[in-house]
Amino acid sequence: MINENAVKDGAVITQDWQVERQDITGVHCKEVLHVPRDHGVITEMYRPEWDPTGLPVGHCYQSRLFPGAIGAWSCHAKQIDRLFVNQGHMKVVMYDGREDSPTFGTVNEFHVGDTRPTFLVIPTGVWHGVQNLGAGDVLMLNFPTIAYQYHDPDHYRLPFDSDEIPYSWDIGVRNTARLRADAKKPRV
Repeated sequence: MINENAVKDGAVITQDWQVERQDITGVHCKEVLHVPRDHGVITEMYRPEWDPTGLPVGHCYQSRLFPGAIGAWSCHAKQIDRLFVNQGHMKVVMYDGREDSPTFGTVNEFHVGDTRPTFLVIPTGVWHGVQNLGAGDVLMLNFPTIAYQYHDPDHYRLPFDSDEIPYSWDIGVRNTARLRADAKKPRV
């Protein structure tokens, strides 16, 4: 018998493997296929035609996210972010904080990584955060439209647990179990 307090899963994908989600206006998600070769696998990370904005790459950098780490919340007034995870598995969460947007208040959640390569375009005014869901480091590339301005960064932040964004990060059992496993490892 199923416990009366159990919550039934909702649909996550359609029968033709499309993700069920109402994307935030301006967000673009391009799933990329690995290209198996006789010597290994090729994975494209960026192509201009994947980005509907048509804007050039102004900068390219890589971020390393440690296991269980959360980087949230970030937003830009001028810059459009274009993310690609080339190692590991992570969750990218977006919140549409643009009051003039038809999807104002909408939250999107994406599970991306080296097993499901995905190119994500995050428009200006959309708050976003990331969480490493794996046991190893995540390596994430960003191809933003504007180079980082050291003297005047276009980077706004809220704490990961901000009441202004209707989202709760999973920081419970999964991370606790990993921390316990790490604590049992012998120290050298």
